[in-house]
Amino acid sequence: MKRRTFVGTMMAASAGLGGCVLPAPFARGGRRLSRVSLELYSVRNEMRKDPEGTLAAVRAMGYDDVELLWSFGNFGRSNEQVKAALRNTGLKASSAHIAPQILTKDWQKSVDAAGYLGQEYLIVPSLTAEADKSLDEWKRWADIFNDAGAVARKGGIWLGFHNEPNHMKAINGVVPFDLFIARTDPAAVRLQLDAGNMRMGGGDPLKYMQQHHDRFWSFHVKDVVADNSKDTDLGTGTVDFHALFAGVRDLDAKLFVVEQEGSAAPLESASRNLQYMRALRV
Repeated sequence: MKRRTFVGTMMAASAGLGGCVLPAPFARGGRRLSRVSLELYSVRNEMRKDPEGTLAAVRAMGYDDVELLWSFGNFGRSNEQVKAALRNTGLKASSAHIAPQILTKDWQKSVDAAGYLGQEYLIVPSLTAEADKSLDEWKRWADIFNDAGAVARKGGIWLGFHNEPNHMKAINGVVPFDLFIARTDPAAVRLQLDAGNMRMGGGDPLKYMQQHHDRFWSFHVKDVVADNSKDTDLGTGTVDFHALFAGVRDLDAKLFVVEQEGSAAPLESASRNLQYMRALRV
């Protein structure tokens, strides 16, 4: 699909949302979430077909920020092409998801590339398969993160880690995500809390926010259905984002990244989710 078709479709869809009623509790006169981004995995099929057109459509919805997918090779585009596309659409890319192996191979080159693209965070969404069964592997990766995070800070970048459902599955009685939080240095490593993933894994995102507030600087805003089996449009599931974000300090410094992995109509869901985020007050 061409860029013009994408943009026209999404402008019409956004206009059509004006009269809808959003199924979520909003506090009147509360704080708004000023830094709202879209995880491009949400629209991965569209990005594969037409990266530039999809970015233009995302901007037309009203997003001003996106989370890139370096682990997807930025959908076949070079850093120079990505920078040009961001400039042409008026989008920022404050963060990117990267494969864990990048931390151990030419890491300085990746830090420099993030600086070139004007990024603030490079975030690893998950570890290798070996970590699913080994606490020692989690310890090894935590140490790698500490070293890589120190290098990133020298380049003005933050290294982050994002939780997946399986990170809540205990190994020998220990929840690996808890081990990772305890073993990593807050001065070098920040965390991205995915509330939906945590619910899917059996964890309580509000509890983690209360216990580790100062570690979470980025959030994947993902809602889930009642049985925690899949994600859904924001405000139609069971995650209480009002309660989750109400206690967030330094709200304007935190990044809120919309992600919905399983929508049948990803662009339309991304647009509805942005309307939810713009209306939410905490």
